[in-house]
Amino acid sequence: MKSVNPYLNFRRETAEAFRFYGEVFGVEPQVVRFRDFGEHGAGLPEHESDLVMHAYLPLGDGFGLMASDVPDSLGFQLEKGNNFHVMVEASSADEARRWYERLAEGGEVQMPLAETDWAELYANLADRFGVGWMINYTGSKGQ
Repeated sequence: MKSVNPYLNFRRETAEAFRFYGEVFGVEPQVVRFRDFGEHGAGLPEHESDLVMHAYLPLGDGFGLMASDVPDSLGFQLEKGNNFHVMVEASSADEARRWYERLAEGGEVQMPLAETDWAELYANLADRFGVGWMINYTGSKGQ
């Protein structure tokens, strides 16, 4: 395993929250908006393309706080209690597949393990205990 990081979800407040957290911890957050993924903003409607797709706040020793806005068009009902995930970065594609298969048993898959613009393999799911997981294997896309 390369890393484990908390991943927070917000309703249109990620940029503001990460500016605040950056001030608190004395570091500059990295922010990528949906619009940054081409002219179609990762397939979202124009009015949601300026939402934050991914924010990262480095906290030292390879650990960080991550977050994104949850666009209404994705249909996810954001509530207190489901507004965070555990983000795990796999060391290999086999490791990512193994984690996915086990965590998906009896759980609910929101996004199946597949290639994305940022990773060779990525999945988003809740395990059978209701804990949200993001499995990421960057592979050659992290180069």
